[in-house]
Order: sequence, then C-alpha cells, then structure tokens
Amino acid sequence: MASVAGSSTFMASLSCHKPNQALTRASNFNSVSLATNGKSFTSLKLHSASSRFRISCAAKPETVDKVCSIVRKQLALPEDSAVTGESKFSSLGADSLDTVEIVMGLEEEFGISVEEESAQTIATVQDAADLIEKLIEKK
Repeated sequence: MASVAGSSTFMASLSCHKPNQALTRASNFNSVSLATNGKSFTSLKLHSASSRFRISCAAKPETVDKVCSIVRKQLALPEDSAVTGESKFSSLGADSLDTVEIVMGLEEEFGISVEEESAQTIATVQDAADLIEKLIEKK
C-alpha cells in the first residue's frame, strides 16, 4: 500500500491500496509525504515550474549541511556566508571548473562516483545532496 499526504492552506490525504496504482491528479500542495512498503519519505517537496509541479526527494539536513560546508571550502567562502540547499553554484561565484572541483570533493567526502552526465545536472546544493543520497542508496 502507498499513501500520499500533502499540505498547503488545507490538508488532504490520498491513498492507493492497489499495487502500481498511480495518483493522477493533485492540486494546491506545497509539500507531500509519501509512505510505501513500510518506508516513509517525509521530506518530499513540490517545486513550481510554470504552473506545473514536480516532486523531488529532499536529502537529509545533515547531508545538505555537509555539502554546504564542502561548497564553502571549495569556493573559499567565509564560514558565515549564506549557503543553503537553494543556493545555486553560479550565484555563489562558481564557474564550470569550480563545479567540477566541488563534485570531486563530494565524491571524496562521501565515497561515491558521480557520472559526468549526472554531474551536469547539479545546479544547486540541494541537487548535489539529493544525488549523493541517491548514489549512497544504490551502494
């Protein structure tokens, strides 16, 4: 059984009791929690993209914090600089070489290997943290 619950200005809950049954429509949600097969993913967020929404699994806060620290170090940013999950590498002053160095630092710190194709999709700290957790889960 899978269940989806969301929150916005109101709370709603939708459940799918049959395997492979998909949720086909949801509206007015800002965040969603998903539980399936005994696993709970409590930090799903909906991102607005021109009146459409996509669901992305948000990484654990400790992973995001570690990525923020690595980004600060690689870009030689002061410890008090505002680096969050939403921070774009380009907004922090990173060029393509800096981004490659950040990815290499992440690979070393987390003991993972990031394929070039995946590395090119990383634009924010959150993107990096999400990819790291995905790769660690595959190990």
